[in-house]
Amino acid sequence: MKFLKYLIVISVCMGLVLGIVPISFSQEKSSLGQYPSISEYQKATGKKITRFNEAPALDDLVKQGKIPSVEKRLPDEPAVVEPEEEIGQYGGTWRRAALSPSDTMIHMRLGYEPMVKWARDGKTVIPNLCTSWKVGEGGRAYTFYLRKGLKWSDGEPFTADDVMYWYNDELLNKEVSPVFPSWLAPAGEPVKVEKVDNYTVRFRFKRPYSLFLEYIAVNNAILASPKHYLQQFHIKYTPKEKLDAMVKEAKRDFWYQLYGDKASAYSNPDLPVLRPWKLATSPTGPRATAERNPYYWKVDTAGNQLPYIDRIAFDMVQNTEMITMKAVQGEIDMQGRNLAFKDFTLLMENREKGGYQVYQWDAGETGSAVFFNQNYTKDKFIAGLLKDVRFRTALSLAINRDEINQISYLGQATPTYAIFPKASMQNDPEIRKLYEYNVKEANRLLDSIGLTKKDKDGFRLRPDGKPIQLTILTNVGYAIHPDVMELIAQQWGKVGIKTAVDAITGSLWWPRINSADYQIAGYTLGSLYPGKFLLTYSLFVIPNSPNNYYGPLWGLWYSSGGKAEGSVKPTGDALKIVADFDKIIVSNNQKEIDKLTDEILTLWAKNLWAVPVLGFFNFPVVVRNNFRNVPKEGTLAYPYCSPGYMNPEQFFFKK
Repeated sequence: MKFLKYLIVISVCMGLVLGIVPISFSQEKSSLGQYPSISEYQKATGKKITRFNEAPALDDLVKQGKIPSVEKRLPDEPAVVEPEEEIGQYGGTWRRAALSPSDTMIHMRLGYEPMVKWARDGKTVIPNLCTSWKVGEGGRAYTFYLRKGLKWSDGEPFTADDVMYWYNDELLNKEVSPVFPSWLAPAGEPVKVEKVDNYTVRFRFKRPYSLFLEYIAVNNAILASPKHYLQQFHIKYTPKEKLDAMVKEAKRDFWYQLYGDKASAYSNPDLPVLRPWKLATSPTGPRATAERNPYYWKVDTAGNQLPYIDRIAFDMVQNTEMITMKAVQGEIDMQGRNLAFKDFTLLMENREKGGYQVYQWDAGETGSAVFFNQNYTKDKFIAGLLKDVRFRTALSLAINRDEINQISYLGQATPTYAIFPKASMQNDPEIRKLYEYNVKEANRLLDSIGLTKKDKDGFRLRPDGKPIQLTILTNVGYAIHPDVMELIAQQWGKVGIKTAVDAITGSLWWPRINSADYQIAGYTLGSLYPGKFLLTYSLFVIPNSPNNYYGPLWGLWYSSGGKAEGSVKPTGDALKIVADFDKIIVSNNQKEIDKLTDEILTLWAKNLWAVPVLGFFNFPVVVRNNFRNVPKEGTLAYPYCSPGYMNPEQFFFKK
């Protein structure tokens, strides 16, 4: 035994010398991309950060006494971001293009700083504004330990009081928040938030909430608002006479309208933020700019305060074609948003001339899809057709997906049934036959409904003798969808269904969708990610939001607890789906969650309220040759707030 122990000791020592036995820290890069604190970074890597450095652009402000030194601006324990390729260099303006102020995504995709976030591996939820959290009381209580010393972009402290202000004075104020967020009210029971101390808050639910952390990450939920700034526009904290004067000056009718303007991170340059960059100019002009946050609370592995890039400039353009042309001309440094897939070849051919590379990222969504509005009421006959599963099935079978793939997606998209996360569903013959081109069966189904009479042009007639006329609503902000919808309209015409396409601007899109003022919507389906992603970004499948395209008024009913005016309670399988979803939210049993998820997907697939046209495809992302630390492989998926999950604060220009 003594000899055996001696042999083991010698073997371990030799292993350490030769690198065979892993030691307590790894020298390889973390797949997560970010460490909660310097102490955690040192523990994981064995490396120390002994000093902090700042961007040269801030030197003069420090010398003039306008801002403190970097050591005093950073929190007690900064988060540590590991660069994708190398330690970056400070400076530069990141050029992008946007279709509108909200389209800059400075508040979402480029400002992805929720309480907890998705790591760069795309699988793990990690601490962000908090340094850690604890789940207790059987999944009913979530305690967050906030990052001590963290500051808003104006230098004011970020504390539990900001969380409580957000909860008490925004969420619970009916004028600011007429509808309590459904994701914070599992099974219809709103969360209660309590302050434990200045840097600790606890969220309590009446029932276990298995998806809470993932919902925070997907919704980019900061769970706090800058109380010191916003309270001056709140009726609770400001005398009515003074507030009325500000409302009048802003040409608003009510105080809460002014409050909404001031709380908007993408339109109010004065709003303090916790993001890497904050607006420096109003985004209403031809160019909007955002500048580095001098109090940003992350550093790289060498102790350099992030972000590396000084500012972001957004050129406001009218359409996606202009964005593509700016990319081709070398006027965009890094962007995937709003680039047109149909221009992939054009982008590739001009790489050398424009001085850029074209990465191919997972689009994070399926190809185009059509959504049959189950809440449409303006035309009783058309509404009846939209609610008939035979009609929906017939139109699905009439879509020539191979033709659309070749014309619109350059043959790069996958078969429709590939959208399902499990192989068993992909291979289910009952599901697959719902998406396989079959004009003969489409015509048989339409005949079985009674749509047998046709006019001289072959279009099927209504009972009143007029041709059946469908209209697909689509969004011109995403060039590929109007193109695909035109092809679908032609294909439906071949089975006798006359169809028009109504392509509208983004500003009109959501009012039409939320009011259910359309027959069919043509848009993307998003991605049916396996596991919790499907459940936290579920509006394409589950009618739990007024943004649900096949049942917006069902979604309004669910999200408002049935209280919103104009909402409609779902029936049949749709009601079963939301009931299953409610069970999932409060379940801590993974087998039960998986079973209910499968049931939801099966009911959804067979009802064909949403009809996917094609499966997944890659998307072009333009990256200038000197723009570094951008992963060559990634996703543009909204649930990741991409490229937010990649830590864009570590992107930089190579000099």
